[in-house]
Amino acid sequence: MTEQLDLIHRPRRLRRTAALRNLIAEVDIAPRNLIRPLFIDEAASGTRPITSMPGVERWSLAALPRIVEAAANAGIGAVLLFGVPDEKHDDGRGAWDDAGVVQRAVRRIKQVAPDLVVITDVCLCEYTSHGHCGFVPDGAPENPVNDASVAALCRVATSHAAAGADLIAPSDMFDGRIGAIRRSLDGAGFSHLPIVSYAAKFASAFYGPFREAAGSAPTFGDRRSHQMDPRNGREALREIELDIEQGADIVLVKPGLAYLDVLARARDRFDVPLAAYSVSGEYAMVKAAAANGWIDERSIVLESLTAFRRAGADLIVTYHALEAASWLRSR
Repeated sequence: MTEQLDLIHRPRRLRRTAALRNLIAEVDIAPRNLIRPLFIDEAASGTRPITSMPGVERWSLAALPRIVEAAANAGIGAVLLFGVPDEKHDDGRGAWDDAGVVQRAVRRIKQVAPDLVVITDVCLCEYTSHGHCGFVPDGAPENPVNDASVAALCRVATSHAAAGADLIAPSDMFDGRIGAIRRSLDGAGFSHLPIVSYAAKFASAFYGPFREAAGSAPTFGDRRSHQMDPRNGREALREIELDIEQGADIVLVKPGLAYLDVLARARDRFDVPLAAYSVSGEYAMVKAAAANGWIDERSIVLESLTAFRRAGADLIVTYHALEAASWLRSR
């Protein structure tokens, strides 16, 4: 077509050059927006690769400074710790042991990188012999007891705070645990510590590789009695609202990409810092497709992280945090 089109509105004018595109970009990503999960293995002497998550490893306490220094040098916002204890018990008592694997990891990190923000996952699933997130009653093993489990989680949170954690992140999804943990922290002299609540955590098939990484697969049943039904978006907003009322300082939606609608609705409704968790299944699928040459890993990851930011996430938990920080600097 050679004739001049009579158009006033030409949105492409602002896409013509990279400089113009950067000038009007609605959202951006920086390393400080990213949180790297770390699996701390009490039994390991070095590192142990996780077969379903290429590039992710379990770290021993001795090897931990290497990944911690890399995270600090990359400028990422924080690390999120998951413990893999040497011994498990029916009641998960190792989770609140002052000499437990996470408690020792926190103290070690603060020696190596005192300014790096350390978030600790608060749950019992890695520490119980049955793999459930709380105490399992006789006769109804598929439905953990709520209030007694919450009391144990309060002990875990307080022990993490005493070890030096910067933020406490309950991930269990039991009713009332945010308020109970807030009271426990305040009563123990930790009123200054924020709580990151897994406020909308869905019973998702995307968690599969994590179960290998953390050694936390249930030996029977599943977690649908306390984690959310993937069909319910309005209920997720209700859970977020309740956790904010009980004292959550940051709320998190998990998983990430399959729940961007929940993330966006939460951003529209709540004026608190909002996090999203790009979970193990998302990571594993990207890695597998990239290994087969079907996608460009860097482009896919940065586009996905941009989607989280566009949907409203202030913080993104991702296993790609270190690589993404490097890609962002080079970009």
